Amino acid sequence: MVRVLVLTGNGTNCEYETSHVLKLAGADQVDVRMVWELLDGVFSMEDYDMIVFPGGFMDGDHLGSARATAHRFTHARPGGQRPVVEQIMTVHERGGLVIGICNGFQLLVKLGLLPWPGQGQKVTLTHNLSGRFEDRWVHLAVDKNSPCVFTRGLERLELPVRHGEGRLVFAPEVLEAVNAAHLAPLRYVHPDQSQPTEEYPHNPNGSPQGIAALTDPTGRIFGLMPHPEAFTHRTNHPRWTRLPELPEEGVGVQIFRNAIQYLKG
Repeated sequence: MVRVLVLTGNGTNCEYETSHVLKLAGADQVDVRMVWELLDGVFSMEDYDMIVFPGGFMDGDHLGSARATAHRFTHARPGGQRPVVEQIMTVHERGGLVIGICNGFQLLVKLGLLPWPGQGQKVTLTHNLSGRFEDRWVHLAVDKNSPCVFTRGLERLELPVRHGEGRLVFAPEVLEAVNAAHLAPLRYVHPDQSQPTEEYPHNPNGSPQGIAALTDPTGRIFGLMPHPEAFTHRTNHPRWTRLPELPEEGVGVQIFRNAIQYLKG
């Protein structure tokens, strides 16, 4: 039985779409729980096989996207409760999965869980080079050599983005290490090309080398800026009436199906 936690509250706003796609993907149990219940010790993340941090604006993005929540998650709670980040790592260490989408990705980065858990924060996500919030559909190429569990068997995706702080920033040596280990499973590409692009608007935020996602070396922690939960049916696509070749099921479902099949396998 695959049990999935979708964490919400404090400005998260994509929990229902995310719960829906997880059920479509075959999860046996999907619980949408409030962050304050977690912080107050009402439940533990360790009761779940997969943890999902959906998109939104945690704490209004005060101090920077997801920074305030990351601060809460790294400190012990009253009564001797373990910090939330330790609960996340327990799930991961026993073979579970963690995914952060958009604001959830920002949180995983600022918790130091991507790209190398346990080594502290090595990268960040900051304001788009366009200087504005970007709400558009993008094309993505998948690195078939990435260890990422979520992107297995996929080659090309089209998904929506909606973010104001989606530009990854790396030190040169960190970017080199990410590339060497294939820890960037998704990259923005031009609609008619396969090479990563930094050209706006195909790369909506200016991330170097078109990087749109990160994974850890196990492939079981995954963060991405695009929203796969927002493309579950062909009618979600903005041009669905002009593209009769679109499959009934949106490609976003497969990202979650890969995760559930991995856990069931």
